[in-house]
Amino acid sequence: MSDPRALVDAHHHVWDLAVRPQPWLDEPGHEPIRRTFGTADLRTSATRPVKGRRLTNTVVVQCIASVPETRDLLALADGDPLIGAVVGWADLTSPAVGDVLDDLQSGPGGRRLRGVRHVVQGEPDPHWLQRPQVERALEAIGERGLGYDVLVRSHQLPQAIRLAQRLPGLPLVLDHAGKPSIADGELADWESRLRLLAAHPQVVCKVSGLITEADHEKWTVDDIRPVWDVLLSAFGPDRLMFGSDWPVANLAGGWNRWAATVEELLDGCADTEIHAVLAGTATAFYRLTPDTTKETTPCC
Repeated sequence: MSDPRALVDAHHHVWDLAVRPQPWLDEPGHEPIRRTFGTADLRTSATRPVKGRRLTNTVVVQCIASVPETRDLLALADGDPLIGAVVGWADLTSPAVGDVLDDLQSGPGGRRLRGVRHVVQGEPDPHWLQRPQVERALEAIGERGLGYDVLVRSHQLPQAIRLAQRLPGLPLVLDHAGKPSIADGELADWESRLRLLAAHPQVVCKVSGLITEADHEKWTVDDIRPVWDVLLSAFGPDRLMFGSDWPVANLAGGWNRWAATVEELLDGCADTEIHAVLAGTATAFYRLTPDTTKETTPCC
């Protein structure tokens, strides 16, 4: 995608609570988003431009450990011109994971499956990504031309580093920058681990989910800037991609406030660097072809 108007949201969610429960929403503090969210809600919410660009394409990401949820997301993407790619779920501990991925790719909307994710942040095993059956599943993901979204917290980044070392051919994207502890300002350990991960060229990073790691009520751009500076230094703009983490972002200000923050963080960057963060990196990683970027005019 070379369109200078393009803005790709590389990380958002949808869910319909009438169809499939989201048990994680029962946790305290999630009351504001404990309802159904669809792409119509995203179109209504994502109205602010970033550097003159309005939302043109998105990547929808799984929420729960459910193959049926992934089927629903693929079907949604097949019929909604805003969604260019899906990051789904499959059981990485199952010996049948390859068959499941083949079935997903051959089913309705399967050509929009571009990656797989597991919520490793909820796994207590500090070596979960190094389990033999998981590594075999990750190899199967790569063999099918898919990438892997790494969702870990800061203290789990060593797992991601080992993964990058052991499977150098697997495209990896770090979700939410590895969840640095912005609220308490303890960034030193996160930074050292983050830089070790960034040393692996097959790894890119989502500039997403940061405002929910900050104080939800009081955060400012200055709270986010130290993390941004590390990401820009470690990865460079060509390996960073904008993501909203909507509607989870609604817990800490919402899509438009995050968009305004990213615009401010990008001040001083060259046009080519801005394009990389706002569209180019996500387009390359998720292989957003002209067919999967069929919404040629801004949605909002």
